[in-house]
Amino acid sequence: MDDAHRSGCPINLTLEVLGDRWSLIVIRDIMFGNRRHFRELLQNSQEKIASNILADRLRRLVDRGLLTREDDPTHKQKAIYSLTEMAIQLVPIFAHMGAWGRRHLPVTEELSIRAELLEEGGTELWEEFMDELRATHLGKKLPAGTPSVLARLTEAYLGVVARKTKSA
Repeated sequence: MDDAHRSGCPINLTLEVLGDRWSLIVIRDIMFGNRRHFRELLQNSQEKIASNILADRLRRLVDRGLLTREDDPTHKQKAIYSLTEMAIQLVPIFAHMGAWGRRHLPVTEELSIRAELLEEGGTELWEEFMDELRATHLGKKLPAGTPSVLARLTEAYLGVVARKTKSA
């Protein structure tokens, strides 16, 4: 057993990688918000992550193989963060966490609509979304005319926001 880990239990090892307060939130924002730059992640954080914490989590996630960091060819001082296959395979975990949260916690309609759609869509939708993420982040090709799961999730979110704004 590697002394760097508390145990070889798969749940423990997963928590050592993802169990801090911010790592899953950063991955969520890249995955579901298509936020690929530091500033986008910082300024659009619902949870108001501090810049030093964000920088640390991005570094950790790159070091642990969940994200890659590349220089942005459009701007010398920017980097683009991409999900790796390891992070993309978290989609079912996010779907289950969202479903659990919707059942047991005081969620808002606008922030839970994507979780609802993922739950309703089941494994078929998760696979489609993972394929789309592979195309976006890993450069894999999707068949022409493949509908965007991210666009569908975003449209549902924006629809709830618009409806609530209209009725307020």
